[in-house]
Amino acid sequence: MTLTAIAGMSFLIGFSGAMMPGPLLTVTVAETARRGIWAGPLLVSGHALLEAALVAALFFGLSDLLQRPSVFAIVALAGGGMLLWMGAGMLRGLPRLRLQLDPGVGTRAGLHPLAAGAAVSLANPYFLLWWATVGMGYMAVAYEAGAAGVAVFFLFHILSDFVWYSFVSGMVSYSRRFLGDRGYRFLVGACALVILACGGWFGWRGAQTIFFT
Repeated sequence: MTLTAIAGMSFLIGFSGAMMPGPLLTVTVAETARRGIWAGPLLVSGHALLEAALVAALFFGLSDLLQRPSVFAIVALAGGGMLLWMGAGMLRGLPRLRLQLDPGVGTRAGLHPLAAGAAVSLANPYFLLWWATVGMGYMAVAYEAGAAGVAVFFLFHILSDFVWYSFVSGMVSYSRRFLGDRGYRFLVGACALVILACGGWFGWRGAQTIFFT
């Protein structure tokens, strides 16, 4: 494949995946409502740093390890617990939430978006599984064009994430001006429930892998 073809394939595949609902999208909505338009790009930067480390690890032969049921179970249980902790913390903080539209307000609360982007991605066992199977397959195809092919594949995969989550942050940031404190609490509360649901699902899948397979 040519580098142009690899770039187009990677961007389209990455974009279709980025648009799927999940914990990272939910955290992006909640953090943008609190921190502003830069929350999305910062979250994706943390996500991208994790992906870069994972891609390097896969090339050193970790793909087989990540596909083992025991590894999936450990990641699912640990990730589920992390998401449950995050969601519960969001719910506990609801009565004290105030919508502040001043730049920088609220930046000390919770994890920094860079850390949150990596943590939420790592908490999703299907993120690791995707890279160990589908992602590894696409990288093998890209590698036919050499190291440059893999680099182009990764860069355009990340670009699709930046495009989508920057768009989401822009839309949420624009709508902040129409939210009062009550609407803000409702939005964050809804995001917290989604995070809790994801955490419960991941934990159940981990337990199911251990006890029922």
